[in-house]
Amino acid sequence: MRIGDAALAAAVGVVLLVPASLPAAAYPQERKSPAVRDGSPAPVSQEGPVSAAALLARTTTCQQISLGKYRTDAGAPANVPVCGKRGAVFWKADMDIDCDGRPSRACNRRTDPLFQDATAFQESGGRQLSAEGLPYVVVPGASRIWSHTRHGITGGSVAAVIHGGKVLYAVVGDTGPTDLIGEASYAAAKSLGINPDPRSGGTGAGVTYIVFNGPKASPIESHRAAVARGDALARQFLAQN
Repeated sequence: MRIGDAALAAAVGVVLLVPASLPAAAYPQERKSPAVRDGSPAPVSQEGPVSAAALLARTTTCQQISLGKYRTDAGAPANVPVCGKRGAVFWKADMDIDCDGRPSRACNRRTDPLFQDATAFQESGGRQLSAEGLPYVVVPGASRIWSHTRHGITGGSVAAVIHGGKVLYAVVGDTGPTDLIGEASYAAAKSLGINPDPRSGGTGAGVTYIVFNGPKASPIESHRAAVARGDALARQFLAQN
């Protein structure tokens, strides 16, 4: 969860419509990436049959649903709108790295000076999400600019994150400042081949986030469930007129 300008300054001064549910057997086997020693995901090639090009073709025009626009970083111009289409909302931004949640080898107070040990949404058993292990995206906190909850978006909602010709399915796992947009977990960045380092990683542009307002992935901590749900919602999204 990124923090606002004032909190950032303080921190630096101290040292940043498918069925409602699917049975487990219905989840297709996702394509496995080679294992890595730290247990976090390796870069994906493609999750499911829906291509990045097909999804991007549906986001060439923007019907703005946010009352204003967001900044990608503190001090940057506010030029990113949230756009709406039937079945989803989307935006095009950068990717900053969210390392918050359950502490792990890659995400902790030593590796990330702005680390917070909690996420806005939790696992089905009550534990905090793992930014190192689970691909998730961050949505702006509800404000007069835009409220994700008013558009059917909440924890476990599925997003297609597109970068470099790749599609990654992730869940909504955290909320950020009310004026910033463009952030995803360590695992999401690594899966897309983006440097996941919370201090120096991320990418400055070229990321499209499509968040579906249909049924959620369940349980939220299952990437396999997100892939299955995301594939179904993406195909439905493409079928819309």
